Amino acid sequence: MLSAGLLLLAGYYWQTFRSINNGVPRLQNLAVGQAPSDSVKVPSGKDMNILLVGNDDRTNMTKAEQATLRVGSDGGSKSTDTMMIMHVPADGSKATLISLPRDSYVSIPGHGMNRLNSAYVFGYNDKSGTIDEKRSAGANLLIKSISNLTGLTINHYIQVSLLGFYEISNAIGGIPVNLCNAVDDSPAANQAAGLDGGSGLVLSKGMHTIKGVTALEFVRQRHFLPGGDLDRVRRQQYFLTAAFRQVASAGILTKLNALGSALKRNVYLDPGLDLLGIAQQLEHLTANNIIGKTIPTNAQQINGQDVLAVDKTQVRAFLGQLLNKPTPSVTPSSAKSTTKKPASTSPSGSASKTKAIDATCIN
Repeated sequence: MLSAGLLLLAGYYWQTFRSINNGVPRLQNLAVGQAPSDSVKVPSGKDMNILLVGNDDRTNMTKAEQATLRVGSDGGSKSTDTMMIMHVPADGSKATLISLPRDSYVSIPGHGMNRLNSAYVFGYNDKSGTIDEKRSAGANLLIKSISNLTGLTINHYIQVSLLGFYEISNAIGGIPVNLCNAVDDSPAANQAAGLDGGSGLVLSKGMHTIKGVTALEFVRQRHFLPGGDLDRVRRQQYFLTAAFRQVASAGILTKLNALGSALKRNVYLDPGLDLLGIAQQLEHLTANNIIGKTIPTNAQQINGQDVLAVDKTQVRAFLGQLLNKPTPSVTPSSAKSTTKKPASTSPSGSASKTKAIDATCIN
C-alpha cells in the first residue's frame, strides 16, 4: 500500500510538473545558442548560460493589481531592470549569477551606444505584430547586445514580468532577509530628500520574511542604498538565491500548483528550454554553491547621462578568468571593478556565500 501510494504521489507530481513545463509561454525565433565572434571560452561545451531578465512589463496586470502593487501604469515602458547570466557547469555542482547593471553603457546593434536596459525596449518598439512577436524582438536585441558584450553564448532565455516577483514570492512562501539598517523608501521619505518616487519599502533593521508586495519593493528599491543601483543588483542576486533555496526544499512540492500558476502567467521561455532538464542538471546544487558576481563598470557622465561605462575587453577578460577556474562558494567576490565601492556593512561579494541567506545582513 505504501509503495502504491508513493507511486501515485510521484505520478501526480510528474503530471503537475509536466503541465507547468508545457504551460509556460514560449517566445519564438530567439537568438539563443549563437556563439558571438571571439567568444569567451568555457571548460566544457555542455556548460550552460541562461539569461534571466526581469521585465518592467505590466500588460498582464489588471488595474486592481497595479493599485495593489503600487506600480501604476508603465506608460509603454518595457525596460529590463534586472539582467543576469546564470552560468551552470556541465556537472551542475555550482552556479554563478553574473549581473549586468541596467545603466551599463553598451553598444546596441542598430541603435548605437545606450544603457543596456533600453535594448529590449528598442527591439520591442521596432517590431510590428502581436505582443508576443514584439516581446521576441525585444528579447532578441537584448540577447545580441549581451552576447556581443560578454562573448558568451546565451543558451536559454527566461523573462519574468513585474507581477512575477509578487506571485512567485507568494507561491514559495516568501524569503528570509536580514537588513543591516532600517529602510524607509516611502514616497514621503523620498520627497523629503528631494527625490522622486520610491519603491514604498518600509522595514525595520533585522530579520524578516518577505513576500508579495514587500518582495517586489525589496528588489525595486534604488534610493537610500549606499551603492545605489549596484546594491540593488546585490539584492536581486540575493533574492534569486534565496528563492532557489525555497524551490529546492521538500516543502515546495505542496506548493507546485500555486508556483505553476505564477510561472504560467508571468514567465516567458525560449522554445528549447526544458524545465525538467534544467531541474535534473541542478538537482545537486545548493544555495551555498550559487555565487553572485557583477561585471566591472565605471560610473561616468556621458552626453549628460549618469551611466556605468563598460570596457568590453575588460568584461571579457573578467568573465574568462571567472568561468575558467574553480570558484569556492565561501569566497567573497575578488573581481576588480573600476566602480568605487562605498562604505557598507553588507558583504561586497555574493549574498549567497555560506550563512549569507540566514545571518549576514544586506543593505
